[in-house]
Formats: sequence, C-alpha cells, structure tokens
Amino acid sequence: MTEKLLYTGKTHNTGGRNGGTRSSDGQLDLRLSQPHPAAENLFGAAWSACYIGAVELAASQRNIKLPAGAAVDAEIDLNADDGSYFLRARLNVSLPGIERGLAEEIIEAAHSICPYSKATRGNIDVATSLL
Repeated sequence: MTEKLLYTGKTHNTGGRNGGTRSSDGQLDLRLSQPHPAAENLFGAAWSACYIGAVELAASQRNIKLPAGAAVDAEIDLNADDGSYFLRARLNVSLPGIERGLAEEIIEAAHSICPYSKATRGNIDVATSLL
C-alpha cells in the first residue's frame, strides 16, 4: 500500500467572549464565543460532508448514480455522566428513488469508507438510518 496525502485541514482557534475559528484557506471563519455548542455542529458538518462523499463512492462502486436529493443529516450529542463527557451521533441518510435494501447496503458500505466513521468506530455510539 502506498500512502498518499490528499489534504491537510489547518485551523486556528481562539477562546473567550470573542473567540472563533478560521481555516488557513479562509473557507471557514466563524465566531465562537464561550460557552458554545459549535464544536458539535462543526464535527457534524465535517462528518456528514465526508459521509455523503463515502455514500457517493459506495453507490458508484455499485454502478448507481445518486439522486439529486441525496443528503445526510448529522446529529451530534454532547453528554455528561458523573463529570465525564462523551459524544453520541446519528447519521440520517436520504436516498430518494433508490430501493430500500440497496440504499441500506450503500449506507453500511459508506460507514466503512468514511474516515470520520472509521475514527469514531468503537469510541462513540453511532446510529445510521435511512429516512
């Protein structure tokens, strides 16, 4: 296997009332005053963006063209239990016009392709569902 670096995301984050995050390429520039739930939103946005790409790849591997309405909604929960914090996630996938069994197969395959899914496997509770 020959590893090839495809992309490096670089961000700078500051805290406090005037906190924020900015990517080095300028594509992301957000104010994040404390306290904020933005980390969960950002994680959900990144994961769902990666996951929809994985869905597209899984579909193309099966010679299926995804419908224009294909979408992934991510829900990331921040939980606390006895002073310890942890995440839970739900990935809700819409693949209109694709037969349910095939759509579920694509979703499962995407979960094994997506780097975010791989990184979280065994670390947080994740539920995927077809809408």
